[in-house]
Amino acid sequence: MKQLNLNVTAEFERDLKLFMKRKGIKRKSEAIRIALREVATRATPKSNFDFHSLLGIGLKAPLNPNPRFKTEDELWS
Repeated sequence: MKQLNLNVTAEFERDLKLFMKRKGIKRKSEAIRIALREVATRATPKSNFDFHSLLGIGLKAPLNPNPRFKTEDELWS
């Protein structure tokens, strides 16, 4: 098997440790293999794609410190 080296962010490291804790995995390499296997399984074409796993993913994005519209009312008026 070939070796793969990754440079990861602090957020990725935190999320990986949480994943390892939840799944009871001891080694990072095994956790990454399992996570990739799960993602690949979800990505395979099915008759109905389940978007439930994507819920909340937008909440990880940083908020705009200077939004053009301060409220939703301003956006739609």
